[in-house]
Amino acid sequence: MIRILFVCHGNICRSPMAEFVMKDMVRRKVLEHRYEIASAATSREEIGNPVYPPARRKLAENGISCEGHHARQMTKADYEYYDLIVCMDKANVKNAQRIAGGDSENKIMLLLNYASRKCGEVADPWYTGDFEATWQDVTDGCRGLIESLEHVSDQSI
Repeated sequence: MIRILFVCHGNICRSPMAEFVMKDMVRRKVLEHRYEIASAATSREEIGNPVYPPARRKLAENGISCEGHHARQMTKADYEYYDLIVCMDKANVKNAQRIAGGDSENKIMLLLNYASRKCGEVADPWYTGDFEATWQDVTDGCRGLIESLEHVSDQSI
């Protein structure tokens, strides 16, 4: 089983969008048995809060529910448990590394490293208000991530 933790600053916009988009993609490919997917924040600011309403609406527009999600902060134990810590921006990478006490296993990476454009950061819609752009970045990154992971799995058979 491949365990993936998506990380952003507050765990109410970008990382839960990535979590639920990836879960939907995995479900559609009938690969639920191969993945465990969650999300977390690097900050404590939103702990316990649900997905931010505009992010929840963007997911719902695309037939994806995020019901039951409540923001939580990443822990050092998460670094040990998850195979991949997939961050939305470079500040998240830095903060995830701080929480984990480093990244000796090279688990912490940017989501858009897997996107078709292979670089950049997922803009924070909390500040930009552009949930469509975030949706596009997240879906592109998740699509590339699952393709990469499935290609690796196929190679190991």
